[in-house]
Amino acid sequence: MPKLLQLHLIVFLLALTGILGKLIDMPAPPLVAWRTALAAIGAAAWVMARRGVLMPPPRALAGMLGVGVIIGLHWMCFFGSIRLSNVSVALAGFATTSLFTAFTEPWIERRRIRPFEILLGLIVLAGLSLVAGSVRDHLAGLGVAIIGALLAAIFPVLNRQLVLKRHDPMTMVTWEMLGACATCLLVLPWIGATSGEFLPRPGDIGWLLLLALLCTVFAHGWHIHLLRSMSAYTANLAINFEPVYGMLMAALLFREYEGLNIGFYAGATAIVLSNVLHPLGLRLAKRRQG
Repeated sequence: MPKLLQLHLIVFLLALTGILGKLIDMPAPPLVAWRTALAAIGAAAWVMARRGVLMPPPRALAGMLGVGVIIGLHWMCFFGSIRLSNVSVALAGFATTSLFTAFTEPWIERRRIRPFEILLGLIVLAGLSLVAGSVRDHLAGLGVAIIGALLAAIFPVLNRQLVLKRHDPMTMVTWEMLGACATCLLVLPWIGATSGEFLPRPGDIGWLLLLALLCTVFAHGWHIHLLRSMSAYTANLAINFEPVYGMLMAALLFREYEGLNIGFYAGATAIVLSNVLHPLGLRLAKRRQG
C-alpha cells in the first residue's frame, strides 16, 4: 500500500477520536487517563506476544516518557476543546499544527527553515482566521485547540528522532502512553474530579476500548513506523486532513453543519489547500537542489 494512502488511513482513525471523545461522557483528564492506560496495556501485550524488548535503554526510556507527557497534555487540550466547543471547531484549531511544525522541526533537527513551509503555514493561519471569525461563541475551545496544536508540533519531531534510532514503535507507544497517563493522573486533583467523573459509565467502556486500541495503539504505532521514511512536517501536514474527515463525520452524526457558516468552511478549504500544495513544494525544492 502506498505510504501516502497509509498515512491518510491513520488520519481517518485520528479523526475518529474526536467523534469518540464526543460520545464518551467524561471530563478530558480522566478520559485521556483511561485511554492511555488501556493503550499502554494493549501495546505492551503486543510487544510481549512478539517476544520484543519492552525495556529500552535508560536514556531512550526517559525520552519516551517525556514525549508521553507532551502527548498527554496535547490530548487533554483536544478533548477539552471538544467539551468547550464542538468536534469541528476543535479539529480546525488543531490544523494549525503545520504552522508550528514549520518552526519546531528545523529547531529540533537543526536544519534551515524552508520558506515554502512557512508560506503553507500562513495559508493555514489565514484559514484559521476565517474559522475564528465565524465561531466567536467557541473562541475558548478554539484557543485550547491551538495550544494543543503547538504541543502536537513537538512530539512527532521527537518521535522521529527516537524511531530513527531503530527503537520499536510499539515499545515507544507503551512507554509514551504510560507517561501520558501519569501526566493526566497528576492533573486530576487540580480539576477536582470526583470518583463518579473518573470511572467510566457502562455505555462508555466499549467506546474507550475502541479509542485506546484502534485509534491509539494501532494508529500511533503505525504512524511512528511511517516516520522512519518521512519528515514530521509531511506527516503533520497530511494530518491536517483530520478536520475534513472529522467534520464530515460530525456533520453526519451530530448535524454540526447547522451551526457553522460559510466562513468556517472557507477556512477549512484553505487548510486543505495547504495539504495539496505541500507535495508540489517538496518536488520543486528537490529539483532546485538537484
